[in-house]
Amino acid sequence: MTPRRASNLVKQSNFGRTKVEPKPMQHQVISLTHDENSPEVYDASDAGTGKTAVRIWAFSRRRRKGKAGKLLVLAPKTLLKNAWANDFRKFAPDMKVVVAEAKNREKMFSEDVDVYITNHDGVKWLAKQKPKFFADFTDLVIDEPTAFKHHTSGRSRAMARISKHFKRRAGLSATPNSNGICDIWHQVFVLDGGKRLGTSFYAFRSSVCEPKQVGRNVQAIEWVDKDGAEEAVFGLLADMVIRHKLDDCADIPQTHHYEVEYEMPPGQRKAYDQLEMTQLLQFAPDLVANKLTGQNVSPKLLTAVNAAAVATKLLQVCSGAVYDNDKDYHIISEDRYDLILDLVEAREQSLVFFNWRHQKELLTQKAAARGLRFCVMDGDAKDSERTAMVTGYQAGHFKVMFAHPKSAAHGLTLTAGTSTIWSGPIYDLELYEQGNKRQRRIGQTKKTEVVMVLAKDTIEEKVYQLLQGKDVRMKTLLDLFGVMAANVKVKK
Repeated sequence: MTPRRASNLVKQSNFGRTKVEPKPMQHQVISLTHDENSPEVYDASDAGTGKTAVRIWAFSRRRRKGKAGKLLVLAPKTLLKNAWANDFRKFAPDMKVVVAEAKNREKMFSEDVDVYITNHDGVKWLAKQKPKFFADFTDLVIDEPTAFKHHTSGRSRAMARISKHFKRRAGLSATPNSNGICDIWHQVFVLDGGKRLGTSFYAFRSSVCEPKQVGRNVQAIEWVDKDGAEEAVFGLLADMVIRHKLDDCADIPQTHHYEVEYEMPPGQRKAYDQLEMTQLLQFAPDLVANKLTGQNVSPKLLTAVNAAAVATKLLQVCSGAVYDNDKDYHIISEDRYDLILDLVEAREQSLVFFNWRHQKELLTQKAAARGLRFCVMDGDAKDSERTAMVTGYQAGHFKVMFAHPKSAAHGLTLTAGTSTIWSGPIYDLELYEQGNKRQRRIGQTKKTEVVMVLAKDTIEEKVYQLLQGKDVRMKTLLDLFGVMAANVKVKK
């Protein structure tokens, strides 16, 4: 029976059914073949290689042949309409699609359609549904399954409960394992039910990691990857993993990465040095007493929570402001933002990432004062506004897009620009990696650059070094994906 048309379907083009659908590129054909041979897929291809299109093509082809039921797509909230719904219109215009958000989730899931798209947190609502709710579903796609890497979180537990209802499951992420080999366990578990890496996280961790004591507290343990752990784990995953590098798929000019040094004015430097000394001295007295008296006095340890708080305060001062307990900020220096706007004015079109509210407000105020055309992509932007911003940026209407990484690092295509400027370093490797690939994607014809603004002789340099170290490890790991998967194909 032909499903009735939903009243709140994502609107299709009036000419959608008469247009010739885009054809898969050569590497996408390989991905589609891989999909046919594996009901569980982890697509770790680079951002910009068309992972979303492959998933849409694979499902729509099976659906048309009567070999698939309904599809559930779980994705970051910012990608529901602007990436997934739009791509269904482009690559499978005959598919009936709804987007289910918190405000309308129950209503949208009551519609009789082919595809249901909802955000990651929607799994908590889905996990409360009875088994018959999933009777017509056969396919599950998780965009950025890293959202479920922590196996003890409520969201991850809900994901594990509903995943068993789907015959075909796919995960898509160009950054699957940013912090360690253990990140991959639960992502794979929800895709294959434990067939490859087992059903116990702790057993898996014990086999691939070893405990290392951190500091003097015997309970402060860090689990460190064993030598060869990555090779062993990804050997087990090789049959389900597909990976394509962007440079192997398209002839795109290279990206140049470099740092721009920001030298803090005397007042800001004094504030930074004083804060650094004051915060660290809070944990020094016991240690000093121990040295002076020779007594066995346990020092007060800088816990992970306190260390994070200290680091955040220091990063805020580097950025030119500090926040009080009421979450109000106090400006120390605006010089950094004059530097960033100078960089913007010297370039044709830029994407500038910011972390804090004061950065957004100072950047936009100064851009307006200079007469620059700009837009702001953050959590306050509505879906319609986001679409208009991307369209306007691509058309050259904006000199600069100011963006928060959580709102713009995933899914957007901004190939009209060539410069990605970071107001300062962030800890999240996934957002950093993804953000750097918004402009260097298929369709880019110019050389691109990534510019990191760093305050000289501060914690920012250390954070950036850490980020670079993780980046090298990530690239090595992703290369392993490709090698392992290739070896399995040869054996077949």
